[in-house]
Amino acid sequence: MDKFMNWLQNRLIPPLSVIGNQRHLVAIRNGLALALPAIIVGSLFLIVGNIPIPAWTKFITPYQPMLAAAVSVSFGIISLLGTIGIGYELSKSYKLDAISGAALALIAFLTIELSDKLVIDPATFGSGSLFTAIIAAISTTEIFRLCLKHKLIIRLPAGVPPAVSNSFVSLIPTAIVLLLFWTIRVPLHFNLALFIDHIFGPLLFALNTLPGIMVYTLLVSLLWCAGIHGDITLEGVTDPIFLTFITANAAAFTHGQAAPYITAAGFSSLFVNVGGTGATLTLVLLMLRSKTKTYKELGRLAIGGSLFEINEPVIFGFPIIMNPLMMIPFVIIPQVLAVGTYLLMAGNIIGRPTTVVPWTIPPIIGPLMATGWDWRAAVWSAVEIVIAIAIYWPFFKVAEKQMLVKEADIETELAAIDNRI
Repeated sequence: MDKFMNWLQNRLIPPLSVIGNQRHLVAIRNGLALALPAIIVGSLFLIVGNIPIPAWTKFITPYQPMLAAAVSVSFGIISLLGTIGIGYELSKSYKLDAISGAALALIAFLTIELSDKLVIDPATFGSGSLFTAIIAAISTTEIFRLCLKHKLIIRLPAGVPPAVSNSFVSLIPTAIVLLLFWTIRVPLHFNLALFIDHIFGPLLFALNTLPGIMVYTLLVSLLWCAGIHGDITLEGVTDPIFLTFITANAAAFTHGQAAPYITAAGFSSLFVNVGGTGATLTLVLLMLRSKTKTYKELGRLAIGGSLFEINEPVIFGFPIIMNPLMMIPFVIIPQVLAVGTYLLMAGNIIGRPTTVVPWTIPPIIGPLMATGWDWRAAVWSAVEIVIAIAIYWPFFKVAEKQMLVKEADIETELAAIDNRI
């Protein structure tokens, strides 16, 4: 175990930490957050329109096209919002004018996504073009940065209003960006968007497979074991993929078709992270019935947050971080839940995620909503809680026994001090 802990600390965690803090990946993660409100609100329209109650279905049927319009608008501009958000965040990280950076990214994205008839095609604004959005935002921001670095800009006198001055500062970078991407798409007739999709295609495929999602789940768990927020660390790489999946599933669901992707957004946050990464809500439930004062009090403090997927008090308070005993179930449980959920969805025994619900929605309710009111998903979520409790139980009992000894030793020491006094 000591060798494994040393390997974890010295070999695995450092490079993953570097990846998680890499400037461009942080910009992708933060920039895509701009699209989340639209996705969540659009999902609410999808949820409302598909409540499986006969009376409600009969009432809402005439209004389905209206609800579908809201879904199309929100899910249909994810790449557009992502381009703006990433361009803004990356420019801000370089201390450039963030609005100008977002505008440059948008110009590049729209140019790359011109149709074969050389017109803007709104159909490309959805999540299917997210990787084009990322490339457009990163490349244009780097061009912007290099222009400022080498003074390829027009500066106006100090008395000119900042809004006007910034627009002239970005004039030459805008000309370079537009000329570059226009040349690639129009005179050269090169479909850069299609080329980008081919490059990232294998990554899309991998994360929708059982081995791929197991590796992702393992990395998230191991990072948490070292005190690093595993979900946030990997979001810059995985969020564009999971958002692409959930958008495709939502479109299929809206048209009464089968959802094509299993590991869409919500798979991990709702079905694997039951009460937080490592399914720690179940550990809290065990603590509430603990024989020790320490764990019982920690359980009472943590239960509120754990019901809404917030588990830092447990991870840092129990603790699970760098705790060889508790790391075992903390890593094993997500693997078991990920495999079980994947196989059930692959066999169409439970529904796949089709709508985005906030990750803070409690277990059972969250899976029910995310799968379009599939009651079987809610039942599986309840079963997952039982499975996680069963796996945590023997490890918790060992930890509880150790804590009882510690509490007894402390009481003995306090009694000895009282006797001396």
